[in-house]
Amino acid sequence: MKYAICNEMYVDWPFEKAFAHAASLGYTGVEIAPFTIHKDVFKIPKSKRDEIRELSRANGIEIIGLHWLLAKTTGLHLTTADAEVRQRTIEYLCELASLCNDLGGKVMVFGSPPQRNVPEGVSEQEAFEHAVEVFQAISPTLERTGVTLALEPLGPEEGNFMLTAESAIEIAKAVDSPNVKLHLDVKAMSTESKPIPEIIRDSQEWLVHFHANDPNRRGPGMGQVDFLPIFQALDEISYSDWVSVEVFDYEPGVDRLAGDSIVYMQEIEKKANV
Repeated sequence: MKYAICNEMYVDWPFEKAFAHAASLGYTGVEIAPFTIHKDVFKIPKSKRDEIRELSRANGIEIIGLHWLLAKTTGLHLTTADAEVRQRTIEYLCELASLCNDLGGKVMVFGSPPQRNVPEGVSEQEAFEHAVEVFQAISPTLERTGVTLALEPLGPEEGNFMLTAESAIEIAKAVDSPNVKLHLDVKAMSTESKPIPEIIRDSQEWLVHFHANDPNRRGPGMGQVDFLPIFQALDEISYSDWVSVEVFDYEPGVDRLAGDSIVYMQEIEKKANV
């Protein structure tokens, strides 16, 4: 397994300190939430992008990509009927792909439920078509930058669009780009009717990225989910990309969240490979 951690956990930490801390625990990758650099991607200069990339490398950390792509933005939306808003969203996602490439990353996780949920007055079919239109429009930029957009299913508590792995794969198939694939998240998969290992096996042809967490919003091993069958399923499909820790409840503190998570995953990985 290649272990990474999402950087918004390191709230108010300088990038260098966060990279050094992650590396000291055994992580080799960090996943960046763009708003931790600036709330507007167009206002992140090349000098800042270069600085962050070099700081990661100096600390033995690979920046693997971006997530929370549209968090803390305004005026952007995936499924809206407003064509001008969709065009602004296309332009923003293209610039995010450039940022990802500049930082050395290869994957962008598309979650952003407030900016993708189906607005009132838009049908499910129309929302599907709008999403496909946006993702097809950014595909040439994804291919040019070598970045893969990983569609993230999220549970019904998050919203009303792309709630299952199957629905995300359906969108990816319609987009029909080698740079639009699937991301899976343990917290989100816990809301599906299928067992998580079954979702992993059924999605293996599309899966390019994975988030480890628990429905209690903390790290793997800090709740009720048993990761052994999950890691066994990942091993069974020969998954060799990143497993990235994403948490939402920061109350335990960085040391426990980041430290306990990777220790637990390393122990489970050993059991899964026995």
